[in-house]
Amino acid sequence: MRLRRLAALILTGFFLCPLAGSGQTEGPTLVTIATGLGDIEISVDTVRAPNTAANFLRYVTGRHYDGGEFFRSVTLDNQPNNEVKIEVIQARVNPDRIEDRFEAIPLERTDATGIYHIDGAISMARGAPNSATSSFFICIGNQPSLDFGGARNPDGQGFAAFGRVTRGKDVVRLIQQQSASGQQLEPPIQIESVTVTRQE
Repeated sequence: MRLRRLAALILTGFFLCPLAGSGQTEGPTLVTIATGLGDIEISVDTVRAPNTAANFLRYVTGRHYDGGEFFRSVTLDNQPNNEVKIEVIQARVNPDRIEDRFEAIPLERTDATGIYHIDGAISMARGAPNSATSSFFICIGNQPSLDFGGARNPDGQGFAAFGRVTRGKDVVRLIQQQSASGQQLEPPIQIESVTVTRQE
């Protein structure tokens, strides 16, 4: 039994190769995002999206998101130049911590992880593939155009979803409905803290 467990741990480490210093565990990790409009609880999938989850968690444990903000609200009415429309809210780290970001991470595509951009999915924002760092977004409604092969991004590679909202979808929708200039929330919704509340 001991040898079997050791072999399983070695194989897990070989195939997943989680980022060092992330606090990653085997199984979902619950994270609470406390905002001025209420709390959002996220289940972070450290098994199916190990590197994306590890990246997010090292920003959480490093307190980079404390004092950050939800700054962008994408609705069906504020995307005049996009043929493929989506609905998300996007967050970023504390502005004072921008220069503390870690290196960009490889893109874990949805066809590999099986974590799709359904209602409440949390995913990393990016420009080019393999460029995601700290900014993340939460889906409002199902957004298949953000999956691998989807048409929202011209490169067709999609975005890296790594978990889902388990509590506080009403808060997500409330943030989306706040006053905005174009897609920029005015004022942005402050993130009071982002903390790991349970590890499994």
